[in-house]
Amino acid sequence: MKKRLALVLAGIMAVGALTGCGSGSESGKKTYKIGVTQIADHPSLDNCREGFIQGLAAEGFTDGDNIKIDYKSAAGDMSTNSQIAQTYASGGYDLVCGIATPSAQALYAACHDKGIPVVFNAISDPVAAQLAKSETEPLDGITGVSDKLPVTDQLKLIRNMLPDSKKIGIIYTTSEANSVSTIETYKKEAPNYGFEIETVGIGSEAEVAQAADVILEKVDCISNMTDNTVVSALAVVLDKANAKNIPVFGSEEEQVKNGCIASAGLDYIELGKQAGIMAAKILNGEDISSIPYETLKESKITVNKAVCEKLGITAPAEVLDSATVVE
Repeated sequence: MKKRLALVLAGIMAVGALTGCGSGSESGKKTYKIGVTQIADHPSLDNCREGFIQGLAAEGFTDGDNIKIDYKSAAGDMSTNSQIAQTYASGGYDLVCGIATPSAQALYAACHDKGIPVVFNAISDPVAAQLAKSETEPLDGITGVSDKLPVTDQLKLIRNMLPDSKKIGIIYTTSEANSVSTIETYKKEAPNYGFEIETVGIGSEAEVAQAADVILEKVDCISNMTDNTVVSALAVVLDKANAKNIPVFGSEEEQVKNGCIASAGLDYIELGKQAGIMAAKILNGEDISSIPYETLKESKITVNKAVCEKLGITAPAEVLDSATVVE
């Protein structure tokens, strides 16, 4: 009897091991390991990350269930950025996501030869950043979603809100390919709306304050881009601009919530969702090299009512009719 009981118990344990019942997991279920990194900590990129997780979940990939997300921030440090990429490259990850150009570039350099697919997010010009061959032809092993700014929409918004303004100032990081590319777009399109563009280039966040002092002497307003270095120091720009009653236009809703007067920009949660859905396709077996990068097309107008009142600027009805208004 004891021998027979032992055989029965052994059989039950064997079945449990095969079905995964002994560990509480489902049969054949794989948990994918995903690395997510962003170059800096600010609301725009945080929203990209949150949207990425939401996009994955919408396609059936939930953190703690069938995926495990390992998030790391470079906190604006390029050395840390490279270290994170190397950690992911040697850590057995199934997919990695780089939010902002420096993060995506570091991941691709470290992970491509390891065969780890890279999904980028919040990159204004993937071709200029050498992360895509063209708008329709991806590089091997990498794809993602571009946050190319709707520059003409922004210029139209500024003209509607500041009908007498002539010069727009932009502070940008000279080493950010996205920023350099977007500056060129601004300069090309600005004359169509009766504007001149004044720029000041910086190399680090420590230079933002001085750049703001210089440019505020020359312009009627500032248009802030998605330049990660400048966005990280946006509070400094706002303080200096407010002291001179010069409006600062943001490039997305979070910047307006944080004190910019208005923006014709992108919804970074939606941007992240789009990248998350793309990542899910790759996890489900779709060949990443057959997936060109995508661009979020629809712009979103946001107006800060309190800042308008403080600066004595009235947003016209045609702006408010299509805008999200924040206090």
